[in-house]
Amino acid sequence: MAKKQANLSFKIAATYIGTIVGAGFATGKEIVEFFTVHGLYGAIGILLSGILFIWLGTKMMLLSVDIQAFSVQEFNRYLFGNTVGTIINGITIVVLIGVTSVMLSGAGAVFEEQLHLNRQLGIILTVAISLLVLQKGIEGVFSVNVIVVPIMMLFIIGLSSTTFSTSLASIGQTIPEGPVNIKWFINPFAYVALNLVLAQSVLVPLAHEVQDKKAIMKGGILGGIGLCFILLSSHLAISSIESFHTYNIPMAEVIRQLNYVFHFLFIFIILGEIFTTVVGNVFGISKQLQSIFDIPYFIVVVVVICVAYSISFVSYSPLLSFLYPLIGWVSLAFLPLVAFKTKKHL
Repeated sequence: MAKKQANLSFKIAATYIGTIVGAGFATGKEIVEFFTVHGLYGAIGILLSGILFIWLGTKMMLLSVDIQAFSVQEFNRYLFGNTVGTIINGITIVVLIGVTSVMLSGAGAVFEEQLHLNRQLGIILTVAISLLVLQKGIEGVFSVNVIVVPIMMLFIIGLSSTTFSTSLASIGQTIPEGPVNIKWFINPFAYVALNLVLAQSVLVPLAHEVQDKKAIMKGGILGGIGLCFILLSSHLAISSIESFHTYNIPMAEVIRQLNYVFHFLFIFIILGEIFTTVVGNVFGISKQLQSIFDIPYFIVVVVVICVAYSISFVSYSPLLSFLYPLIGWVSLAFLPLVAFKTKKHL
């Protein structure tokens, strides 16, 4: 029994990490914008983010079990009330479908630019494998993350260890002079809030299906620690590059100094993170739509993927640039509600 619970906790932790760590995370761009630009204070901000991920990610899953939320649909209505919760759910579905479309397009770009293969081949392969995985429901989501996340963590450990001495020196040189920019302290809250609002579409139905509160608690703590470790390791690696803030894919610049093996692994990591994001988002959206329309799960999965695939041909960055900040503002209210809401408020 203890071994089974430990195995379940590991699956939850891997899924938690895989849901948060998207392609923007793997390329290093998000980490630069939120943390690395602040040098040593950015590292402190990452530690604060780790505490928030442990506390609030775990609390969100446990609360989902307490209120028996089948999907994020019920969870947000519980937090915000029926009217506001329904509006937020609608916005979240649109954003998640948009993000999924971006990920599919990103898979095509990696195939075309890095592997010199047909763009559509990358997209269609991602769609096909996603359908195979998603037909298994939560077990499919678990299986993908249990494979991808440990490989990603080993990769980042290896990468950060090769640049460790340079990184420490660089961080030491980036301690701001004069008044400290308070943004380094605000960024961890904004980063965790935005990520948890988007990740709840996976974590809420995951908790509902697992139901084991001890496994969820251990998985949430382990996942939060893992996220903190990956953030800190990536932050150290990126800090070793001069003018890191000028690059769109700063992690690629770290790898450029190394060898072909690291470059190949980096491509695999990006594809893996794109894939975990697609699988997680489609699973979460499907559960959410199921709770509204009462349609069989796999039919919803096929429809959602077809819609995302269709949108991947279209330029819709203005839509996301409007909706992402809106989700950001919602996130500011989301954190304290998750932190202090309890079952007795039902």
